[in-house]
Amino acid sequence: MKNYLRSSPHFFRPVKIAFAFGVVVLLLLAWLFPAPLQVAADFGRVPNPARSAWFLLWMQELVSYSSALIYLIAALAIFFAGLPWLPKLSAAEWARWLPADQRLVNWVTLVVFSGIIALTVIAMFFRGANWALIVPF
Repeated sequence: MKNYLRSSPHFFRPVKIAFAFGVVVLLLLAWLFPAPLQVAADFGRVPNPARSAWFLLWMQELVSYSSALIYLIAALAIFFAGLPWLPKLSAAEWARWLPADQRLVNWVTLVVFSGIIALTVIAMFFRGANWALIVPF
């Protein structure tokens, strides 16, 4: 037990300070840059294209290619939800970023989230009327 550092107060004081600082910064940014609501929904004038919220755009883009891809989204959700219960690949006591013995999981995660970002960018900037691909220049 000599090699272990007690987490309280050595760890929680900086966390509390960083949390308070983050809250103050977010409140200041929210005050400086308000996010106005859009006009109330009017079913007589639906925007073309009708887009999801920004964090769901990648799903809308993926399903626009084929409705069967919803099963891929469900499989990814189950995979990432189950990651903590996968068998440990090593018995290391120290936490490391991107350990070599978990390289496959690391690469799968990086590829999936890079794809999510790419699909979000395509749906946000490269889709026009009737969800057609456009060049935004």
